[in-house]
Amino acid sequence: MRRTSVLAILLLVGSFLLVPASPAGAAPYCGIRWGSLTKSTLSLAPAHVVDVRTGRHACFDRLVVDLDGASGGYHVEYVDEVRADGSGNVVPTRGGASLQITVGNPSYDDDYNLTYAPADPSELRDVSGYRTFRQVVSAGTFEGNTDIGIGVRARLPFRVFELAGPGAGTRIVVDVAHRW
Repeated sequence: MRRTSVLAILLLVGSFLLVPASPAGAAPYCGIRWGSLTKSTLSLAPAHVVDVRTGRHACFDRLVVDLDGASGGYHVEYVDEVRADGSGNVVPTRGGASLQITVGNPSYDDDYNLTYAPADPSELRDVSGYRTFRQVVSAGTFEGNTDIGIGVRARLPFRVFELAGPGAGTRIVVDVAHRW
């Protein structure tokens, strides 16, 4: 009887030692702990959008909005459909989810001359071969704001931040992780 009790205790303790670690205890992918909720610091600034660029990294895809001065902030969120500011028209994007990026800076100068005029607003950058991005589109510029849409593979974690430079310029950076 005593031998059976000891054996039962050993089996019970051993079963806890063999259970794999829970996903909650697993290390985050590439150290990413960003989340997918709205990120916003939106205001308005007189600087202008002058370029939109993209890049591929080991753990995320990156979009950079170049400004020729101070940032007016940003508002970035997952949306059911990217919409053009002002008209509200749907701007189609490829992918399983869509991010709408509003930058608090216009893409035109004080005389309403465009400071950023993409050749193809429905394909701002070629993102073929990217792991997360499926399409980058212009959703227009209206009343001091510029809107950009990113079609992504799925609703994945993202982060947004600003970088100074080059020169007097500012860059708004949006990184979208390749996975959770």
